[in-house]
Amino acid sequence: MIKAPLHLPPSDLLHVAVGVIKNSAGDILISQRPANVHQGGLWEFPGGKVEADESVLLALRRELQEELGIVVERSEPLIKIQHHYPDLSVLLDVWQVEAFSGEAHGREDQPIRWVAANELKNYSFPEANLAIIHAAQLPEFYAILNDTAPEMLIADLEKMLSNGIRLIQARLKNLSSSAVEGFLLHALPLCQQHNAQLLLNSAAARTDRHFHHLGLHLTSQDLMMFTERPKTEGWLAASCHNLTQLRQAEKIGVDFAVLSPILRTKTHPVALTLGWEMFAELVAEVNIPVYALGGLQKEDKATAKALGAQGIAGISTFLS
Repeated sequence: MIKAPLHLPPSDLLHVAVGVIKNSAGDILISQRPANVHQGGLWEFPGGKVEADESVLLALRRELQEELGIVVERSEPLIKIQHHYPDLSVLLDVWQVEAFSGEAHGREDQPIRWVAANELKNYSFPEANLAIIHAAQLPEFYAILNDTAPEMLIADLEKMLSNGIRLIQARLKNLSSSAVEGFLLHALPLCQQHNAQLLLNSAAARTDRHFHHLGLHLTSQDLMMFTERPKTEGWLAASCHNLTQLRQAEKIGVDFAVLSPILRTKTHPVALTLGWEMFAELVAEVNIPVYALGGLQKEDKATAKALGAQGIAGISTFLS
């Protein structure tokens, strides 16, 4: 079994344990920094410094009990971020708190609020928190809908939605523009009914019709052509296979990336794979949420998240 890398921070980085705390309604707790501290007055996800003799989880539990009066009962890794301000360099070790006891309140008289995930963008956060805001809104699974059997597209989409998938890429590389448009006219209302987000692969034939709330997933080739973030109403994602592509995705401001292939697949049994150790090394180099893709099942989610992934991406695994 692959163990999570320690990723001990360099001595010049302030190591901070951060909690993305969700209540039963799915709202996320944020607190306001005091005016007299670094980045004062901005909103943040609660947490604090990891002491020399502490693990990250011990630090997170201590900080949240001291700041909010809650006891962490269940949590899992979300994302790690290295960020360099002009006056301070930080490593944010972010965990999603899935269960806690006690009633959260500002024990240090700091203002706190429970905010819907999609409303986080309306608050002013430190720059380093942008990737956390994205990771906090993204689900653990990202499904890919292929057009190898066009007559099954809507049926497969309905199956994914009924299986609880809320983030889906339509990889429609073989359809005409009219067929792509026809699919989207049916698919987007379906996704909206299930509170799901749909992204269209950039290799799909172009349609002149504008579709609200549709995201864009860039192929690795298209990714390398951009010098800035392309406009899209929904999520912007990119396919990556190496560090150069991951850094390009981060540079143009994608919301998340998909890194592949991790393991061998039935369709590509002799393709070179990254493996889990290389995956962990590459993800640690960028500050964006990254899904793992290639030969994976839902059961691989825990391994992927322990190694820095947002979650698992796949095709057939989300149709069963």
